Amino acid sequence: MRMRRKPNLIPRMERCARVLLSAPAGPAERRGHWRELLPQARELRVELGCGKGRFTAETAAQEPDVLFLAIERVPDALVVAMERVMGLGLENVYFLCEDAARLPELFAPGEVDRIYINFCDPWPGNRHAKRRLTSRGFLDLYRQVLPLGGEIHFKTDNRDLFEWSLFQFPAGGYSLSQVTRDLHADGICGIMTDYEEKFHNLGTPINRCVAALGPQPEEASQPETAEP
Repeated sequence: MRMRRKPNLIPRMERCARVLLSAPAGPAERRGHWRELLPQARELRVELGCGKGRFTAETAAQEPDVLFLAIERVPDALVVAMERVMGLGLENVYFLCEDAARLPELFAPGEVDRIYINFCDPWPGNRHAKRRLTSRGFLDLYRQVLPLGGEIHFKTDNRDLFEWSLFQFPAGGYSLSQVTRDLHADGICGIMTDYEEKFHNLGTPINRCVAALGPQPEEASQPETAEP
């Protein structure tokens, strides 16, 4: 469903200029130098598709010594996320209106310690498989910015996408841990997104796993034909 356009979007975006990294000091110009935004940061983490930013803001508030860069392509969601962060006065979060496919242009090799993928579009159907953020193509992109041992934290309510992704990660040279198909079975675990809370309250199980980058697999990538 398309997000309803926010009223006064442009002035609201302008009021959040402190946390939105755009031209003329564009994101690509910071490649290899992101930690200058928070020199004391122990880690740099990237969230792909932050939506309205609840997970971003609450996670950053809990870990002020971590630099968070949240990527979101939809301005109407992005402005809500930025206003959340501005309202909390956080100094360790910045936003990029970018595409995940550009990660190697934005970050130097090994520069990103962790990537969050929360409730991405499942892109059902074989012809859309390469658009899924857990496809082999995207996993190879993440390999270009993560160090060995760098992690991808993945959550989704879509069981078919999750099972498909559990095959993609090892095939791409990532080792899996913390695999669960019902994250909140014994009570709320970790920080939720707004979307996650909504579907959890409806009784939808939340799937989660952590994938750690390992050596490049020797075999060539195979066509992704399985349904998600």
